[in-house]
Order: sequence, then structure tokens, then C-alpha cells
Amino acid sequence: MTTQPCELHSANEDYLAEAATIKLGGGDKGIARQHRHGRLTARERIEHLVDPGGYHFECGLFAAWGMYKEYGGAPAAGVVTTIAPVGGRLCMIVANDATVKAGAFFPMTCKKIIRAQMIALRARLPLIYLVDSAGVFLPLQEDVFPDTDDFGRVFRNNAVISAAGVPQIAAIMGNCVAGGGYLPVLSDVILMTEGSGLYLAGPALVKAAIGQEVDSEDLGGAEMHASISGTVDFREKDDKSCLKRLRDIMLADMKTPPMQDSPIEAAPPIHEPAAVYDVFSADPHEQYDVVELLESVVDNHSWNEYRAEFGGSIVCGYARISGWPCGIVANQRKLTDRIMPGGKEGPSRSLNMPAVVYVESADKAARFIMDCNQKHIPIIFVHDTTGFMVGRDSEQAGIIRSGAKMVNAMSNSIVPKISLITGGSYGAGNYAMCGRAFDPFLTLAWPSSRCAVMSAQSAAGTLLQIDLAARKRRGEEIDEEERSQLLEAISASYNEQQDIRYGAAREWVDRIIEPHETRNELSAALQIASTFPIEESFRTGVLQT
Repeated sequence: MTTQPCELHSANEDYLAEAATIKLGGGDKGIARQHRHGRLTARERIEHLVDPGGYHFECGLFAAWGMYKEYGGAPAAGVVTTIAPVGGRLCMIVANDATVKAGAFFPMTCKKIIRAQMIALRARLPLIYLVDSAGVFLPLQEDVFPDTDDFGRVFRNNAVISAAGVPQIAAIMGNCVAGGGYLPVLSDVILMTEGSGLYLAGPALVKAAIGQEVDSEDLGGAEMHASISGTVDFREKDDKSCLKRLRDIMLADMKTPPMQDSPIEAAPPIHEPAAVYDVFSADPHEQYDVVELLESVVDNHSWNEYRAEFGGSIVCGYARISGWPCGIVANQRKLTDRIMPGGKEGPSRSLNMPAVVYVESADKAARFIMDCNQKHIPIIFVHDTTGFMVGRDSEQAGIIRSGAKMVNAMSNSIVPKISLITGGSYGAGNYAMCGRAFDPFLTLAWPSSRCAVMSAQSAAGTLLQIDLAARKRRGEEIDEEERSQLLEAISASYNEQQDIRYGAAREWVDRIIEPHETRNELSAALQIASTFPIEESFRTGVLQT
């Protein structure tokens, strides 16, 4: 996938083609097998469940991308997680994809479901589980079973989410075996289709463990659980009748508020949303004005830039997107003026480099973040940064202190934080701009964006010097051709790791989006975030001044 600015359209087309393949799950054979058993696929179930015409805000489509190749891969980690309206209420839907290894849990399956649960808990979205899973993928059990971001955490979250009063409904529509049986039984309401199975141990394991011979229906069928164990609340004939019942249950929900329209009338942006292709450049040697980029995203006449003449390497401003108020903190990708206090001769002037965070811009951003928290305004962080300014002058001016101030204010924010990675998101710049480690409510990214501790060019040069020094100590002589080959190999490896799909595969990004859909995507994110409860006062830790 290319990252050249003139190729942003191409990068987007590559992303769409790859996304379409991922959505096929286990492919035509897996889909045919599901239909042969009289069952719908995960995506077909979701289509039958959500309100007609309702949008899908799918999270984690690229989870497990490029991973588990020795086992045939696990498209989308074998589970679909999407936010969509059901009965007029936004819900988080978690649907096992039985076309992928019978819906078995890979390590990334666990992480993806846990992430969906956390989004739902923070925004108080009802959780709907469409269960069709064979349980843990046994060849990888040591990476699935025990840890705090593994299989058991899903069920722990079930209990915590229930205690928090967030509705959870589970529909068993196929296999639900072993420890996976706890997920539906820890939910508020359980539906189960005929022909499905819910048991801690299947017939073969029961025979091996206690010598008892029993068929699947008597052991854990829908009729048994509906009439004898009393575990399920509704027994349904098939998928479609089950999904209809589930919709009726959601329609009866009087606790979850219906979807709300934006509080202010929307206005179109100054420029067409597709104009982002003309403004943006991914080439680190080229510049663009992020304010001009935002003019294709925010409502016309809503942009109010904060301290526009100070700390120019970060742009902060109040805005509205489709009528939803927000604060925006964005890295500036062009040279900007820097005016510093002077002595008898007066202020001195210099230039801020593009995409670099300076002392003044970090101070400004920290103050703006605090103000957004005072007013309960959600914050959108737009990433395109190489990191903080380095060098003697910057260190003596207190760049670490100012950066810590920005990180402190951002970390302690009580408002929803939404991250959008458009270009590079490198090093401590990623941290200050609300990278994954800092609990963004949602993280979006453009297909050509990159995320790593430093750019590939910088990293490759550093790693090469380390490698060459080690070889020199061993007495090895390296000629220019070998040096070039080493640099090429190191660059290729690092380029792979900074590719945003690499991060999305590991759940560092919730959603890769089309650049020209940025306005719609952020509008949807703000609508989802509108149910985010703010129940505490904003306060920071000790600020370095």
C-alpha cells in the first residue's frame, strides 16, 4: 500500500479491496457450510437485526490482519464487532463468525471482544452477543486462556458491565461450549435457537471424563435448557425468528435512550469532503495547512481557533461536525512563525518545523484540553507528527516539562477522546496526541497513515549504525554493497511494522476509514460519544510549571 500523496486515492482503493475480502470471513465454502446447517452468517445476522437503513460503525475489521498464517489466518479475528441502531437505540453488536475456524477464539479474538465491551461500557451502549463459537482455538490456548486481556476477561467484563447497569442480551445461534458458555449466561437475557448447543463439555468429553453416553440435545440443546435447566429465556425456531425476538426485546427497553440528533443544526463544510485528497500530503518533505484540511470536515462558520498566533505547530480550536460540538487538537504540517521574548532588542523570530511539537504548542494544547474538560466538550486529536522538538535549545526551554503538562491534561480528561491518524504518529508525539495507551474512546486512521516509535528513515539509520558497530567489534569488514543490503532489509522490516494495518491487526486502531468520509465518520463517532456519561469533576495530577 503506497503512502505517496498523489496516491492517496490508490491507497484508499487498496484498502477497500482488502476490506471486502476480509468481510467474506472463511470464504465461499465457509458461508455455504453455514447455510447448509440452516444458519445465517455473522454479517447476515447483523443485517437482519439492525434498523433498516441504519449505519454500521464496525470496529476491528483488520484485527489479526496478516497473523496466524500457519493456521490459515483468522479474518477479522473471527468475530464482527459493530455499533449500529437496533430499535432506535445504538448498540454494540458482537457476532462470532462461524465461517472462520467454527468461530473459535484466537488471541486477537479475545482482545477484540474486550475492546468492544470497553467501548460499550464507557458509552453505556447495550451489548448484543450473537454467539456461534467452538470455544478456544486449542493450538494457541496458552495465549488465549489465562491473562488479563484473554478469554476469561470477557466473562469478568460480562459481570462488571451487568453490575454497571448496561444491558446485555445474548442469542445462542450455534455452538456455545466449554468456558464460552459463561458469556450468554452472564448476560441479562438469553435466547437460543433449536439445533444449537450450550454445555461446558460436549458428548465426547463427557464420555471420556465420566463414562456417560449422552446426545447433544439432551446434554445442552435448546429444548432442554428451555424446559429442564431453565437456563434460556426464549427458545426460537431459527435465526430469523430469534433476531426478530431480539429486536422486540430492544424495542421494550425503557432505560437506554433513543439515538439523539445533534444539538445544533448542521451546516456543510467550506470545502467538499473529497477535497482532503487535494490538501493532504503524506510526503514528509512536503507541507500542507491542517486548517485547510479541517475546512473539509467541520461545519462552515463553526471554527474558532484558540490562540491562533501562539504555539503554531499545534492547531487547537472549537468546532462543530454535522452539528456536534467538539474541540480539535491537530498537528500542523507547515512551517509556522515562532516569536520568542527578547531583551533590549525586543522579541526574536524563528520558524517552527512542520509536524513537530514545540514548547509553546504543548503548553497551548494542555490549556485547551483543560478548557474542553471544563465545558464537557469531546476532543478530537488529529495526528500527523514526528514527535517533540529535540536539541539543546528545546531541552533548556523545558520541552519535557511542557510535554508532561500536555500528557497530564490529556490523560486525566473526563470527556470522550477521539483520535484520528491521518499521516504519521510517531514516538512521544503519539502519546501526547492520545495514542492507544491513553484510553481514546475511539481511534480512527486513514489507510496510508503510519504509527511507530519513529519514522522508518530515522529508525533504519539508527538500527543500521547499531548493527554495523556490533559487526565492527567482531572484526567484520562491511563493504558498501553489504551496507546497502542491510539498510534495505532493515527498512523493509520497519516499513511493515509502521503500516497502519499492522497496528489495526493488533487492535491499536478501531477503524480504518476512507479519507473523503472523514466528516461522516467523525460525526458518527461524536454521536456515539454523546451517550458517554461524565460523572466526575475534571482534575489533573501535579503539573510541571
